[in-house]
Amino acid sequence: MREVQLKTAKATLSALLDEARDGAEFAITRHGRREAVVISWEAWERLNSVPSFGWLLSHPPADIAEILERDLSPVRNSGL
Repeated sequence: MREVQLKTAKATLSALLDEARDGAEFAITRHGRREAVVISWEAWERLNSVPSFGWLLSHPPADIAEILERDLSPVRNSGL
């Protein structure tokens, strides 16, 4: 991810937006620290649609057959 100083981002915002629309990603820095990220709207929608871990825990598969059986065999051979 390319880093762009805030001053440069202000001066070239239109060009940064065009590049982001084409798939580029930018970290905007202020005083050498990353403060924000510029990504395309498409990338934002894709990232925003990922369910949270809490949602996944509260919505288990409807069919119990979808849950794989756990392998309870020992990882190591204890007969040494």
